Parts: sequence; structure tokens; C-alpha cells
Amino acid sequence: MTRTIVASATREVIIGFDQPFCVIGERINPTGRKKLAAEMIEGNFDTVKADALAQVAAGATMLDVNAGVTSVNPNETEPGLLVQTLEIVQDLVDVPLSIDSSVSAAIEAALKVAKGRPLVNSVTGELEKLEAILPLCKKYDVPVVAISNDETGISEDPDVRFEVAKKIVQHAADYGIKPHDIVVDPLVMPIGAMGTAGQQVFALLNRLRNELKVNTTCGLSNISFGLPHRHGINAGFIPMVIGAGMTSAIMNPCRPQEMEMVRAANVLKGNDPNCMTWIKTYKDYQPHAPGAPAPQSAAPSGDGGAGGRRRGGRAGRAGAA
Repeated sequence: MTRTIVASATREVIIGFDQPFCVIGERINPTGRKKLAAEMIEGNFDTVKADALAQVAAGATMLDVNAGVTSVNPNETEPGLLVQTLEIVQDLVDVPLSIDSSVSAAIEAALKVAKGRPLVNSVTGELEKLEAILPLCKKYDVPVVAISNDETGISEDPDVRFEVAKKIVQHAADYGIKPHDIVVDPLVMPIGAMGTAGQQVFALLNRLRNELKVNTTCGLSNISFGLPHRHGINAGFIPMVIGAGMTSAIMNPCRPQEMEMVRAANVLKGNDPNCMTWIKTYKDYQPHAPGAPAPQSAAPSGDGGAGGRRRGGRAGRAGAA
């Protein structure tokens, strides 16, 4: 059984088909958040700290950390800022982290100070990226997210995206990196623009699991891009994509409806033994009044699994909508 191991200084998490769904909290990301970007540039990390604590409290298994505050000279500005952000977060919360950057120098700088075994986010099928990122993953013995696009861009043909993923897995093998340390992002297309997007992902997940034997992830909220009431679509997508075999997602764990779907899917797949996480989280649950804010989870779920905004450094690399 494929198992991808990530860890903080003292806590290990396993991403796998027989494990609770891994929720990677997306909020520590200045992309599309002008106020957060301005704060980080000024050296103010109050929002970063608040987002880290809130996501863990809501049930995030891991946290994605991105410091891409500007597209101007990122090779100069991003390494130092990413290191600073990473150190603040890992000293504040004890969950594994995902190092999210499109700048190779920033990824290496962060790997030098990261505690435990972080996830690198990410590499694409572009030869230049493969040759820059895969040696780092081998050197620091860390897993990596593999995004299924290359020099030709993002194909609407799921078979092409599968072949790109296969190419990345094969290149990784040349560096001695095993498939269990490759977490493939098959690229979720917006369902509003492509009516077959959901069906494509479900079919791709089956092939990625059975043919490449890799774990998978995605920017979950991409599925609802451009539609009203996006969180309803996201919540419906979660149990379907988990049932199809996806093992993690980058998402907003502070959306109670979406976290309910994650935990319910864990129960129904048998990855919440004796329903203990569900019972612990919801034993005192009271439906909220119509029009009132939905209640937040009272404590970390510990279920190995946590939409909103996405996708940070990966947006540029994948050309996401």
C-alpha cells in the first residue's frame, strides 16, 4: 500500500489510501490577499499566525506555507521571506508543513531550516523544473507534489495529463525517488467551464492509483471557479473525489460544511475507526439557526484529513484558472 510520510518536529502523518483524508490548509498564502501580502512585506506576521492557529483548530492535517508576495524579483525577495514565514509557523503549530514556491532557491532555503519531513509544493513536468527540484527532494529526503502539466501547458485531455504524471514519476526514479514520495496533482478543471471536469478527475484518480501507485492531491476549490455559492460545489465534490481515490487536498479547513464532508467520507470509507473522530467532533453538535453563521469545529479532528482561495506559487506553475 502506497504511503507518503510527512512530519513536523514531533508529529508524523501518513498520506495513503487506507488513511484518513489529509487536509492541507491553504490560508498561509498571500496570492490574491493584498492585505496579507502587504503585512508580510512589512514584517508583520499577525495574520499568518492567526491563520495557522485557526486552520489547525479547524482540523487541518498539514499547513501549506507560501510567501510569494510579489512577481518582481522573486528570486531575491522570496527565499528569505519564505524561511522567516516557515520558521514562525513551525514554532507555533505542530503539524507537518508544505513548502509552497515556484522559486527553486526559496524551496532549498526553506528545506535547510524545516523541521521534520515537509512536503515540497511542487514540481511540474517541465525539464528545467524537474532538474531543479528533484535533486533537492533527493538531497533532503522529502516528498514532492507533481503537477500534471509541462512545457506544452495544461491539456484538457486527461490521458495527456496522466502521461505527464507518468513522466515525472519516471524522472524521479532516475534520482532514486520512489513513487510513494510523489503526490500527483492531476489538475482539477473548473466544472463551470468544462462539464466533464469531475468525470475526468475520477477517471484519472483510478489510473494514478492503480497504474502509477501514487498518492494524489489538488487545489480543491478549482472545481467551483467562476460559479456562485462555490462552497456548496466544493462540499459536494469532496466525498466524491475521496471515494474516487484522492488522498489529500489543499483547501480551507475553516469552512465547516467542507470539513464535515471530509470527516463523513473518512467514516464511510472505514478510515475513522469506530467513528471516533466523528463522535469526538460532533457529539455536542447543534444545528445553527437559518441565516446564522455555521459553527466552527471546536478542536483539531486528528483525523488525518482537512475551500476557498487557491493556489499560490502553483498557480503560476500550472497556469491555473
